Amino acid sequence: MEMTAVLTPAEEGGYVALNPETGTTTQGETVEEAVANLTEATALYLSEFPMASRGHPVVTTFSVPEHA
Repeated sequence: MEMTAVLTPAEEGGYVALNPETGTTTQGETVEEAVANLTEATALYLSEFPMASRGHPVVTTFSVPEHA
């Protein structure tokens, strides 16, 4: 099942990783570690709360104007 990972830099270093489809969140010192931890956390979540695949996620970005 293809899932989405959203990674953001953590204040204390490393990365926070979120899977928006399930709400699972974890962290890691590197991108690779954060994704590996998220994969494990999401698999554990899905073993308790199975869900059907809804196709490929669509991920995009957008800009918000800055106010001075």
